[in-house]
Amino acid sequence: MASEESARRVDGAGAPVEGVTAEGVTAGGVTADTAVETIQREMTVFARRARASAERMHPQLSLVSYTLLGHLQEVGGCRATDLAAHYSLDKSTVSRQVTALDRAGLIERRLDPEDHRVHVLHLTPVGTAVLALVTRSRRALFRERLSGWPEEDLTRFASYLVRYNAAATAYGTEQPEAGPPGD
Repeated sequence: MASEESARRVDGAGAPVEGVTAEGVTAGGVTADTAVETIQREMTVFARRARASAERMHPQLSLVSYTLLGHLQEVGGCRATDLAAHYSLDKSTVSRQVTALDRAGLIERRLDPEDHRVHVLHLTPVGTAVLALVTRSRRALFRERLSGWPEEDLTRFASYLVRYNAAATAYGTEQPEAGPPGD
């Protein structure tokens, strides 16, 4: 078993994070402010890993594209403006993603049967297959990373993530993301 000192977490610059080890928060009386700082930092690391992981699993499918495809599958199709609103993304970010997904043959635009001025985005059979492949790969990667976690920790972590995302949505804390030009 590694000592607490050797398992101590480090920040992005490699400096130790007081009161936090790889196994979790120590009993050393971490304040709420320190906990919030740790959460923010760890969520940033998580987001970076998620983006890098998405690119490795399918080079043409960014994390944003993967998320948009998943939503299209879940709701059975929707307008690009609905995607932008749902994910609090800038319309130009969604437009670039939709154009790339369309060119790759992963989605198609269909006229809305109720309003022929509007296009509804749907997955193509190729898009459905790519989404299924990437989803299986991502789940396998998560299972591998979490394989040593007790079921109680997994369910608690999942409930905390759901709670956090629900609070962010309820309080309107998410700001539209313009994203870098390659998104």
